[in-house]
Amino acid sequence: MSSAKKDVKKITTHVLQEMKRRGEKISMLTAYDFTMAKIVDNAGIDVILVGDSASNVMHGHETTLPITLDQMVSHASAVVRAVNRALIVVDLPFGTYQGNSKEALNSAIRIMKESGAHAVKLEGGKEIRESVERILTAGIPVMGHLGLTPQSIYKFGTYNVRAREEEEAAKLLEDAKILEKSGCFALVLEKIPATLAAKVAAELAIPVIGIGAGNGVDGQVLVTHDMLGLTYEFSPRFLRRYLNLYDEINGAVKKYITDVKSKDFPNDQEQY
Repeated sequence: MSSAKKDVKKITTHVLQEMKRRGEKISMLTAYDFTMAKIVDNAGIDVILVGDSASNVMHGHETTLPITLDQMVSHASAVVRAVNRALIVVDLPFGTYQGNSKEALNSAIRIMKESGAHAVKLEGGKEIRESVERILTAGIPVMGHLGLTPQSIYKFGTYNVRAREEEEAAKLLEDAKILEKSGCFALVLEKIPATLAAKVAAELAIPVIGIGAGNGVDGQVLVTHDMLGLTYEFSPRFLRRYLNLYDEINGAVKKYITDVKSKDFPNDQEQY
């Protein structure tokens, strides 16, 4: 059992803000099911993101857009049943909050009420300010997300690094301050220059968690399936693979097939 799990109390939004104040980095990974969430939580992760990346890694879609609110509630519910320590944040999927703050509130309430999660995450800056503020009126914590925003992929047309140019960088910093002022408890910055991310983290009082945003932020997040090497076709610069489970599992399955076909499995000790 992780010492973090034994020694540290349940993670809340307040705990994350305390971590930023004392300079302790925040660790965050994704989970979409009970088994993976239990492993990640027992290891001592601070935040579990039930990401709309489930659309890609669990449902096989090319983008995050197709996943539904019903599916996100289902994934989040499974994760909640597994977790004892981590803060659980759930992505509001595409089409459930953009341009309609009342729908955003209803979507967030469904996530919280039906799954038992602790917070929701929305992509965008000043254009979603009204939705953020309306969700907060119900006492639901909101995490923001700027930089590369996968739900807007068809607007940008590319997964390239965002905010390289001065105008877009200035807008990102402005949006970050708007989200903080609106009441977001934390912010994710995805795939932006490290110097810009560090500047945002330094100018905001709330925690800033990066993915492809350098080490000058307050924490890091990766997709667990990528980090463990369960996926193998996705290899951006920011991804560090801590295991190569694709090859490990592939080899184990091949060995199982061989043992079944050769009648080696089950042996005398493996039957009744």
